[in-house]
Parts: sequence; C-alpha cells; structure tokens
Amino acid sequence: MVQCVPGNKIIRKDNNIMAKKIPFITKEKAEQIRAEIPTPFHIYDEKGIRATARALNDAFAWNKGFKEYFAVKATPNPFIMKILMEEGCGFDCASLTELMLSDKVGAKGHDIMFSSNETPDEDFKLAYKLGAIINLDDFTHIDILDKLTGIPETICCRYNPGGDFKTSETGNVMGTPADAKYGFTHDQLLEGYRILKEKGAKVFGMHSFLASNTLTNDYYPVLASILFKTAVEIKEKVGVELSFIDLSGGVGIAYRPEQTENDIKVIGEGVRKAYEEILVPAGLGGVKLCTELGRFMLAPNGMLIATAIREKHIYKEYIGLDACAANLMRPAIYDAYHHITVLGKENEPCDHEYDIVGGLCENSDKFAHERMLPKIDIGDIIAIHDTGAHGFSMGYNYNGKLRSAEVLLKEDGSFKLIRRAETPQDLFATFDFSEYSFRN
Repeated sequence: MVQCVPGNKIIRKDNNIMAKKIPFITKEKAEQIRAEIPTPFHIYDEKGIRATARALNDAFAWNKGFKEYFAVKATPNPFIMKILMEEGCGFDCASLTELMLSDKVGAKGHDIMFSSNETPDEDFKLAYKLGAIINLDDFTHIDILDKLTGIPETICCRYNPGGDFKTSETGNVMGTPADAKYGFTHDQLLEGYRILKEKGAKVFGMHSFLASNTLTNDYYPVLASILFKTAVEIKEKVGVELSFIDLSGGVGIAYRPEQTENDIKVIGEGVRKAYEEILVPAGLGGVKLCTELGRFMLAPNGMLIATAIREKHIYKEYIGLDACAANLMRPAIYDAYHHITVLGKENEPCDHEYDIVGGLCENSDKFAHERMLPKIDIGDIIAIHDTGAHGFSMGYNYNGKLRSAEVLLKEDGSFKLIRRAETPQDLFATFDFSEYSFRN
C-alpha cells in the first residue's frame, strides 16, 4: 500500500515509488473560498510569485541591468502582472491585446518586449506607439516595419540557429530549431543587423528560444554560450555591438513530484561563467541580459481547484469534476501530467485507482489516467497542481463551457477575486439575436 505522507519528497513502500507535492492552500481555506466563489476556479499564490521573482533576480544580480520580461501569454491577468511589476519585471507580449493589457497595467516603453510572429500591421503599429522593444521574428519584417513605422533606434532580432539543440556534443537533443517556424537563420541575422544599422538603429538586441520546459540546469548556460559566441561574431563581421541578449524562456518546472527541480541560482552562475569566458574578453562585458519566463514564474504558484461531483463504475473507476479540459487543456492535448491532491486527505492511503475526468464530449477530457489517490467522495475538493501558467490562459468554450474565475491568495492569507467566472450572457454577447425571432 502506498501512503500519501506530507512533504515534498519521494518515499518507498511495498516497492512502489510515491512522491508528494504540498498544495499552498488547506482544505479549510479552499472551503472558505468555495463558499463565496463556486468551483472550478484557478487560484494563485502571491507569496510564491514574489519569492520566485526575487530568486530569479538574485540569481542574475551579477549582471547590471538584468530584466525579466514575464511571458504574458502564460497568465494574462492584470493583478498578477501588477505583482510582477512590483518585483521589477517587464512583460513579453505576442499580440495586440497583450500589448494593450501591458499598457493598461502601467508598463511603459522598454518595460515591454514585443515578440510576435506572422505579425499583423496593427500589432507592429501599437508596439511602436507604446515604445516597446520590437523583437523581429523574420528577415522580411525589417522592410515591413520600416514601411509601417520606420525602424526604431532600439531593435531586437530573433535567432534560429537551425539543426538540433543539445546540452553537449553527445547529450540528448532538447529541441529541434530547424523544425521551428521562428527566427532568422544565421546568415539572415548578420545581414539583418547590417541593414538595421544602415536604417538608423542604434541599440541592438538578440533573442533566441531553443527548447521548452527543460529540466536541467545546463539549458540556459549552453544557450547563453551559443548566443554569446554569435554576439562576438556579429561584432567582428558586422561591426554591431549588442546591448542586450534575451535568453527567452524554456526553464521548466517539475510537474511530477519525483522530478528534480531546476536550481535558478546554479543556472545563473552557469550563465555568468559563460559570460565572463566569452563576452568579457571580446569587449562585450556591458551586455545586459533578459529572460522571458512564464512557466517557471507562475506554474507552481497556481492551482485549479475543483469539486468531485460524479462517480462512475464501469471498466474503470471514474471521478467526474465540475472542471474540464476547457479549464485546463494541457492533459487533453499533450497528455501532460499534473499532480492531484484531495484536500484534507493528504495523510490517507493512496489505495484507489481513478481516472479523473471532466464533462466535455471528448474522451481526452481526462486530468489523470489510472492515478492512485485516496478514496474520493462526492463533494471532495480536488487541487490540480502547477496550473499557474498556460492553465486559464489556454481555456476555451467548447460545448459551451464557461471560463472559470481566477482568485488571488494574498500574502496575509486573505483572498481576492481577480477575474469573475464567465456567464452565458458573456458567451452569447457576440451574437446579434435581433435579426431573428427567438423565444425568450
């Protein structure tokens, strides 16, 4: 029998391996919130968000001018963004509405990085108007931007080195940039900086994203080495000295409790070593570094809280929640693992095997397959971990399901509704019923 014991550690019992993730709210707190805000809802931990931001800033404090540009797509909520702004973060935007949201919360000028692809004209125009740092995704965008707005003095280019990306010559492949739609090729990058310089750009940056959700402290240092060597080449061949390099995102989290978490302090030190070995001797010791982390910043600091409302006993044992893939689509589309805690039953044995499912008319609408959990009773509160990034933001309305509320658990233990749940009126708001005769 596997015992669900407290503590973020791996335990062994009867040759089984089980691990534990501790939710940041108790059953009592969840019940208090549920009494005012019906489940399902996404909840975010302010204390954890601030601690993560401070750890990141501390890890890169050696680099004067370091800045985290939080990936807005991960958690586009102004209350979350305000917290991150207070911790010194800017915002990485990929669309018109993300730019508008960043402007709405008070981000100004170079507090915003605009990293988009297949970019519509209106998006470029708004980014330019806001004074955001525009991160060009393609060589052809140079002429497009020049005709739309002119080339700003500060400009960034996204680099795609092609091939496979490995942490070492013999290491495992972590990504395949050659298959990605993003960025300039090597030759385009060099020519792009030459043209941008001729068109009046004065401050240059480089950005690259080569792998997603990595669980190794080597990812950023190896990526940094590639970009730093490229920066030296750009200086030598084009005469352009980069002012900043954006390491983008890709630092992952331990979704599974038995996995080893990344150590951001070790990662920062690895990048510092590469910086001093490559950039400093080349006279580029003033280059500022940026990151663009979404998952690392928010995922562990958010959970989806749901209620068990149905059970089914056929070829498997099923527990049906009032949440579904419309609230968290990662398990349905990626078969992604999210740990589950039955609040209040953390110390009970995990001796029941369940599929935890939602109510969509799709068989992929499953939060967990054959998961060993304590006995679940109707009305139990289910906490699904690590949903703070790419959770609510990837929601949708299939089957007419309504997006849930979002709640902030504040540092003092109180809670605040930071987005109300959708209503049927919200869903129907884009219809014009006046042209037809409908029964009220």
